[in-house]
Amino acid sequence: MTTKLDAFGLSVPILAAPMAGGPTTPRLVTAAAAAGGAGLLAGGYQAPEALARQIAEVRAASVPFGVNLFAPNPVPIDPTTYAAYARTLQPEADHYDLDLAGIPRTEDDDSWRDKIDLLLDAPVPVVTFTFGLPDPAVLQALRGVGTLVGQTVTSPDEARRAADADFLVVQASAAGGHSGTLTPGWTPADIPVTDLLRAVARVSGLPLVAAGGIATADAVAEVLRAGAAAAMVGTVLLRSDESGASKTHQAALADPPGDRTVVTRAFTGRPARALANAFTRRYDRLAPAGYPAVHHLTGPLRKAAAAAGDADRLHLWAGTGFRHASAEPAARILGRLAAHL
Repeated sequence: MTTKLDAFGLSVPILAAPMAGGPTTPRLVTAAAAAGGAGLLAGGYQAPEALARQIAEVRAASVPFGVNLFAPNPVPIDPTTYAAYARTLQPEADHYDLDLAGIPRTEDDDSWRDKIDLLLDAPVPVVTFTFGLPDPAVLQALRGVGTLVGQTVTSPDEARRAADADFLVVQASAAGGHSGTLTPGWTPADIPVTDLLRAVARVSGLPLVAAGGIATADAVAEVLRAGAAAAMVGTVLLRSDESGASKTHQAALADPPGDRTVVTRAFTGRPARALANAFTRRYDRLAPAGYPAVHHLTGPLRKAAAAAGDADRLHLWAGTGFRHASAEPAARILGRLAAHL
């Protein structure tokens, strides 16, 4: 294992991805470490106080771990476009007596500064960033407290721009959930993760972690042969015993409403891969770019759909390997993924 990744303390080169919005739990992170790998807490969408509690819980288990943050990289949406999309979605919201017109257009930074301060005051072994590039002063400050810094990239050009990081998470389009692209106005090309790894390696000498569609032992072995120092997996853990994904989400993975995944802006205004459902079919072509405002607009509707077991109005984040997600302990899943190492 490359020495720059020693902070993870890996005996098995597999990382549990940070899945924001609930799926990644402290139990999942500690289970990944118990299996010889490591996990990253998802700082995105969490209040700093909630993130602090999760960090404290994992720290108490005395295992190596990391934290992922969404670096600010907003795509502002003009009021007229925002209001028009709210009107378009209102028939869906009517099912739950929600008034989308009453949801203010929110262009926040996900409590960025408070979360950085938290990680400086109570340092963790590893911090990774997704969506944007932090200011170099932030990276310097984190290194000053002993933290290893990683950056999610989706192309060789982004890898060049992330040269200040200690390692790169190379995310292919096959990944479930949001694309980590630094240019959210366009959708990254659908390139196999092994090809993307090799392309990034040609422009960067940093250690590489492969992510995106990795859901079998063969796929893990393949990305390691292609030059990755470790593989990062997410979707395959969504139905694990330790997952915090909603019951509606987990049930849809077991019995999907469609037979494929799609990359869509319909739920959040940012490209993200999900199981195709009625919502993506109706609104994918109508959805504007506009993150985080669209994320906040659809949030109450998605929360209501999850509670009601309504898979047709829920963001069913899933990578292309979703059929391999199974309902069992995470350690067993990770052990199976490591079978060919």
